[in-house]
Amino acid sequence: MVQNLKEEKTFVLIKPDGVRKGLIGEVIKRFEQRDLKVVALEMFQPSREMIDKHYPSDVTWVERLGSKSLSTYEKYDMDAKVILGTDDPKKIGAMVRGWLVEYMTSAPLVRMVIEGVHAVDMVRKIAGPTLPYVADMGTIRGDFSADSPAVANSERRAVMNILHASETPQEAEHEIAHWFGGKETFKYKRFGVDE
Repeated sequence: MVQNLKEEKTFVLIKPDGVRKGLIGEVIKRFEQRDLKVVALEMFQPSREMIDKHYPSDVTWVERLGSKSLSTYEKYDMDAKVILGTDDPKKIGAMVRGWLVEYMTSAPLVRMVIEGVHAVDMVRKIAGPTLPYVADMGTIRGDFSADSPAVANSERRAVMNILHASETPQEAEHEIAHWFGGKETFKYKRFGVDE
């Protein structure tokens, strides 16, 4: 549990499309404008193994991923069996997970730890909903992506949504440990924020 509410930490990963679109500075700027601090930052090329460990591989998660894809197909009156060769949620989930791994290893990523008041919720609010086509203008995803699962699935690829942000403080703790290991996060005071 965070003792000082101003020191809640969350994890952010700028994805390949965010890097390729030149949005690293913009993403950081959006967080810093809301009085959040970057306390760890690194660009790196992930291995397949690193990404494979990032995404859950348990049957429940994979099947849920497939079920979400199937509901997208149904919403847009698309036939998953014709497009993907199956309507089995487990098989579709495994395909989508594979697309995620391919996408996330296609370019360098930027990993960071963000700290501040309600950092987990603030970062998710600034990022916008996971699906860019429903994200409001003014959010990172709403301003810089229009991708959707229907388009991504029909093109057999992952949804390009600029960044990943932890959903809960517990997930943030797990992801920071996974992506930064024992690496140091920095303590410093921001003018006008920490004084």
